[in-house]
Amino acid sequence: MKVLRLFSTLVLMLFTVSAANAMSKDIVDTAAGAGQFKTLVAAVKAAGLVDTLKGDGPFTVFAPTDEAFAKLPDGTVDDLLKPENKDKLVAILTYHVVPGKIMSGDISGKATEVKTVQGDTLNVDATDGVKVDKAKVVKADIDASNGVIHVIDTVVMPN
Repeated sequence: MKVLRLFSTLVLMLFTVSAANAMSKDIVDTAAGAGQFKTLVAAVKAAGLVDTLKGDGPFTVFAPTDEAFAKLPDGTVDDLLKPENKDKLVAILTYHVVPGKIMSGDISGKATEVKTVQGDTLNVDATDGVKVDKAKVVKADIDASNGVIHVIDTVVMPN
């Protein structure tokens, strides 16, 4: 019985340490570790936004997957990553970021607009699934130490 209790205690300790380590990752590290945001992470680096998204926040990031970026017309991503297009890239990326931490439960059943870091507003409709402008949220509430990530299937563009 003592061995079983000791084993249970060790498993609980390992789980607690693992959960604490996962929560200690900021938005950038969480996205980089997920494996499905290589294009987004490269764009964040090219735009010079790494330090911002590693900041205190909190931030809500609607994160397009690599597949979402692949839906853009051929050459779009390569063009946006060029140094001369940095301002345009920053505008697009910051359109995907909302100040504050908005969890899916906060908007469930509602349709609203949220102001982005870029300055425009995103239409969020959580009345039947969740859509952000024309993008569908395919995974919600990925917690990070400085906010939350919601995975979207399309890159949304500011007006």
